[in-house]
Amino acid sequence: MPRAPAIVLLLVGGALYWQGVCHAGGVTEPWDAASYWRLWYPLSVLIAASGGMLLRRRAWLAGAIVTFAQLPVMWLNAGTAESWIVGVAFCAALAIPAVLASVIAGRFVRRQA
Repeated sequence: MPRAPAIVLLLVGGALYWQGVCHAGGVTEPWDAASYWRLWYPLSVLIAASGGMLLRRRAWLAGAIVTFAQLPVMWLNAGTAESWIVGVAFCAALAIPAVLASVIAGRFVRRQA
C-alpha cells in the first residue's frame, strides 16, 4: 500500500478506535477507561503491528500514529489543553512498545516478500 493512504488510514482509524474506547468506557480520555491496560492498549499495539505490515520500511510510523491518535480524541472530548504536556509525554512512553511491535511486523513482512 502506498505510504500516504496507509498513514491517513492509520490516523483516522486510530482516532476512531480511541473514540470508541472512550465511548465504551464512558470517559473523555482513552487511558481513563477501566479496561485500558488489559484490553484497549494491548489491542492498539496489535493494530500498530498490522499498520507496520502495511508501511513496511517506515513501519515505526504505525506505532507512533496509532498511539498519538489519542491526543486529538482527548482534545475533542475534554476540550482543554491543560493536560496536553502530560498527554504528549504519556503518549511518547506508550508509543515505545507500539513502535517496536510495528517495526518487528514490518521486518517480518519484508523478509517474507
